[in-house]
Amino acid sequence: MNDDQPKRSLRSNFPRGSYLWSVRNAQWRALGIAEADCEKPKIAVVNSSSELASCYSHLDKIAAEVKQAIRAAGGLPFEIRTAAPSDFITGAGARGAYMLAARDLVTNDIEVAVEGAQLDGMICLTSCDKTVPGQLMAAARLNIPTLLLPCGYQASGEYQGRHCDIEDVFIGAMHVTTGALDRETLVGMSREAIRSPGVCSGMGTANSMHIVCEALGMALPGSAPIAASDAAAAPGAGGVALNPKLLAQARTAGARIVQMVAEDLKPRDILQPGAFANAVRAVLAVGGSVNCVKHLQAVASEATHGFDGAAGAAGQPVDVYALFEQLADSTPVLAAVRPVGEQTIEAFEAAGGCRAVLKQLRPLLDTGVLGVSGRTLAADLDEARVFDDEVIRPLQRPVATRPAIVVLRGTLCPDSGIVKAGIHERRSRRFTGPAICFDTADAALAAINDGRIRPGHAVVMRGAGPSGGPAMGGGASRVVFALDGAGLGEQVAMLTDGHLSGLVCKGLVVAEVAPEAALGGPLALVRDGDGVLIDLDTRRCELLVDEAELQARRAAWQPAKPNFDRGWLQIYRHNVGPLPQGAVLVRTNTQE
Repeated sequence: MNDDQPKRSLRSNFPRGSYLWSVRNAQWRALGIAEADCEKPKIAVVNSSSELASCYSHLDKIAAEVKQAIRAAGGLPFEIRTAAPSDFITGAGARGAYMLAARDLVTNDIEVAVEGAQLDGMICLTSCDKTVPGQLMAAARLNIPTLLLPCGYQASGEYQGRHCDIEDVFIGAMHVTTGALDRETLVGMSREAIRSPGVCSGMGTANSMHIVCEALGMALPGSAPIAASDAAAAPGAGGVALNPKLLAQARTAGARIVQMVAEDLKPRDILQPGAFANAVRAVLAVGGSVNCVKHLQAVASEATHGFDGAAGAAGQPVDVYALFEQLADSTPVLAAVRPVGEQTIEAFEAAGGCRAVLKQLRPLLDTGVLGVSGRTLAADLDEARVFDDEVIRPLQRPVATRPAIVVLRGTLCPDSGIVKAGIHERRSRRFTGPAICFDTADAALAAINDGRIRPGHAVVMRGAGPSGGPAMGGGASRVVFALDGAGLGEQVAMLTDGHLSGLVCKGLVVAEVAPEAALGGPLALVRDGDGVLIDLDTRRCELLVDEAELQARRAAWQPAKPNFDRGWLQIYRHNVGPLPQGAVLVRTNTQE
C-alpha cells in the first residue's frame, strides 16, 4: 500500500493486547508471520485447487503469483480452499446432483473462512462453472472488497485430422449409446480432447460466466477469456507451462485488491442494476450458456439479502429473467463461438474477448457503472480495441439478429422456461405435438433406443429441478445428445425442469421449466398424448389441456419420494428456493 494513501481502520485488526489480537497473533506467529505484518490488510486468496479435475490443477501456481503480488503491495495474503466441483468428475454421483448443490456450498465455504476470520478483502480464482457464481454470490453476500480472476480455458486437441474438444467427447458418448458412433472412436477422441489445465474450451458455462465477471465489473478489464497454458512452450518436468499473460494478470489482480481495500470499493458499489443489464447483454451477444440466467439471478438475490441488508435497487433484487426477456430483441448475437457457432474460443480471445464485445455493445450499455478497476465502464472502454470484427461483429453487422437465448412463459412454465435457440434460421420456431413423459433420464434414453420416441413427440423429462433432482441433477443434457445421435434432434421437442450443460445447443429444448414438477408445477400434470405448443416468436409454452381436467389432475397429484434424501443433498433440497430467485438457499424460519 502506498505510504501517501490515507489509512483506514481494518476490520481484521483488534486492539493490541485484547483477546482476539492475542490469540490470532499467537496463531500467525507460529506460521512465521511477523507481528508487524499482522497489522496489514488481510486478503483471502480463494483457491479451489484440486487434483480431481484439470479445471483446477493449475490454480496453485496462480495463487502463488497472486500472494506474492499482495505482499509486494503491502497486504497479507491467506490462501483458503473451497469445494471444487467439476461437472465431468463430480457429476458421477447422485445423477449429477452434486454439481449445482456445490455452487452454494462454495458460497458458504467462503463465508465461513472469510467472514469468520473477519478478513478485509478477497481475490477469487475462478475456474469451472459452479465456482464462478459461488464466488460472485459470496462477494455479494459478504460485501467486502472482492476481485475475481478468471484462470483460463484448456487447450483442445485433434483427432483424425479434425478439431476435438470436451464437447465432442460429450456428444460422442451419447452417440455411442444410439449406435451413431463406434466406441473405439470415442476412446480415441477422449485421449486427445484436453491438452492442458483450464475450463472447457468453447462458450460453455465456465467461459460464459468468466465473461459475466468482466461484464459485471467484478473482474479487471481484459480478463476473459484467456488461455490457461502457454501454447508456445513445450511441456516441462512440471507439466504444461502456464500462459505468461495469465500470470501477469494474476500479479496485477493481486496488487489491485490491496488498493481496493484501501479505497473501500465493495461489490455492491459495483453490482448495481446497470451492471446486471450489461452482463445480460454480454451473454446474449455471445450466445452464452443458459445457466448464466439462474446464476446471475442468484448473485442478484445475494446482493439484496446479504449480511448488511443493502439492496441494489430500492431494496428489491434485480429480476434477471425479466432482463433477458426485455433486452433479448435489442441485443444481436455478435460472436458465434462453439457450441452456438463454429468459431473457437482461441479466435474469440485473439479478437479481443469480452472487452471487445463490450466495445461493440457500447451504445446499448450503462457505461456509468463502476468496476473493480475503480473506473467507470466508459473509461475502461475508451482503451478497448476490437482486433477482428469478423469474429466479434459490430452492431450493424451481427452474426444473428434473433436472440440465441429465449425465455418462455405459458401454462407449462408460468414462471419461466429457457430455450437455447441458437443462431441458425433453419431451426423450427413453432412446434405442436403429443407429449411422451419420463420421470428419469434413463427411462428417456431407453425409449430412444427401443424406438418409442418418434418424430413429432414432445419429450417430457421431469423431476430434475432444484428440489426434485435434487439440485437439477438428472441428466437432461444426455437425453438431448442421445436424441441428436438417434437423428431425432430436429424432429422432436423436449421439455424438462432440469438444466442443460452450457455445451448443449441442439434441438428445440425448453429447459429449467418453473415451477418444477417435484413441487406440483404444471410439468407434473402432463400425460402421454397431451398436446404441447412451443412458439419462440410469441415466447409461449402451452399445455393444450382444458383447465377442468388439469384441476382434477392437480387434486389427485402426489409428490414423488425424494431422491438422494441424505447428507448435503438432503440439506440442499430442504432449503433450496425456486429458480426465479436463482435457486439459492433460503431461510425456512422467517421468525426474527
